[in-house]
Amino acid sequence: MLVRNSTSSSDFVLLGLLVSSEATGVLFTVIFAIFVVAVMANVFMIVLIQADSRLHTPMYFLLSQLSVMDTLFICTTVPKLLVDMVSEEKTISFVACGIQIFLYVTMIGSEFFLLGLMAYDRYVAVCNPLRYSVLMNRKVCLLLAAGAWLGGSLDGFLLTTITMNVPYCGSHTIDHFFCEIPAVLRLACADTSLYEPLMYICCVLMLLIPISIISTSYSLILVTVHRMRSAEGRKKAFTTCSSHLTVVSIFYGAAFYTYVLPQSFHTPEQDKVVSAFYTIITPMLNPLIYSLRNRDVMGAFKRMLTRCSSAQKVATSDT
Repeated sequence: MLVRNSTSSSDFVLLGLLVSSEATGVLFTVIFAIFVVAVMANVFMIVLIQADSRLHTPMYFLLSQLSVMDTLFICTTVPKLLVDMVSEEKTISFVACGIQIFLYVTMIGSEFFLLGLMAYDRYVAVCNPLRYSVLMNRKVCLLLAAGAWLGGSLDGFLLTTITMNVPYCGSHTIDHFFCEIPAVLRLACADTSLYEPLMYICCVLMLLIPISIISTSYSLILVTVHRMRSAEGRKKAFTTCSSHLTVVSIFYGAAFYTYVLPQSFHTPEQDKVVSAFYTIITPMLNPLIYSLRNRDVMGAFKRMLTRCSSAQKVATSDT
């Protein structure tokens, strides 16, 4: 997949989040703390969903897949960023750069598709509750998850192949903290006018397909909620969808800026801030939003604490 050009003989250099080293210590501490919280929160969600039988439902199966994606997503960029912040050399090899591009595009693409499919799940739950177990059976859930992973992988393969086959014979200094495609392509010494439209179309389609699913699903949900006579039913429907809508708004907003807005609207500084938001902050926010705003998850957490407490008391009494 990664074909190294003869003109690309040296490693890339990543400038990082900050060119100045004055605030490196504070920034390192903050990013490291966010990284630890994000990984722990997502792993906890995966374990909790697997351990509690009451969470063995289509929605929480898809949510566990989201946590897997978020964990891999943040592990693709942040460890390298943290290492670069405390080391003199901030280089990344051509192959490692290509691998990083493939992984983060795959994760972000898979998450795009998964969030769209989660909207379909909410549509079935609200609009067709009596047929929910049939329309969202185990086989369907596995196919939906596999489709999200496959769509992201295809997107990652296509964009990585295009990016890494462009000749880079000039500066190898990337004004970014990881190998993000727009930042890497700025270093190309060949005309990229043929590549950029193809990449733009690919990114738009990657956003357009799930956004169409989300828009259609929530339009039908709104119609159904409007017809509900019960205030309690409307409140339950809103609660069911609010966490998903919050995550979608955050993630798609940042992605829209990065991949859809023309490059004339971008500056390297703004790109770094937006990229830091969706590669570092979002993976931490997703499990927190779903756990803090979800009674089922909080209930499962309390049951786990109760079981752990009971087991500890039994172990103490035995000794």
